[in-house]
Formats: sequence, structure tokens, C-alpha cells
Amino acid sequence: MTVKELAAPFEISMPAISRHLKVLENAGLIERGRNAQWRPCRLNPEPLKDANAWIETYKKFWTQSFDRLDDYLKEVQEGSDDGRKH
Repeated sequence: MTVKELAAPFEISMPAISRHLKVLENAGLIERGRNAQWRPCRLNPEPLKDANAWIETYKKFWTQSFDRLDDYLKEVQEGSDDGRKH
């Protein structure tokens, strides 16, 4: 897609779109080419796959941690319902 096509759905200026695209390009998420006066952009999904794999690893860790915390809080709540203090 061209920069103009990418910008069409958004109500921001072309310079702002160009700045956003530059950030994405620097992150390796898009590749920009040149064809005469056109600057077509292509999505590069590889960095997103790497990021997703990293996120999934930590998602499992945090899910397990929150599950343990939930179990502990239920145990504490049940104990206080019995009139016991923890």
C-alpha cells in the first residue's frame, strides 16, 4: 500500500502518518520501497512472530502466578469466614 492509502482511514496529517511509518520501519515491522514517486509499504511479520513467542512465554508465567494468588486469596477468605485470623 502507498502511504496515502494507509493514511486514508485516519484523521491525522500526512507528516504524522509518515512519522508513525518511520517508527514501524525502524522497528523492522514494515519495509518501505521506492517506485518513482510512490513509496509503497509492506508488512514484515517476522518481528511480530518473535514478539508473540516472547509474550506467550510470559503469559504462561503470569497466568500461573495469578492462579496461585487467586487460590491463596480464596484460602484466606475462607479462613476469615470461619472467624480465624491469618
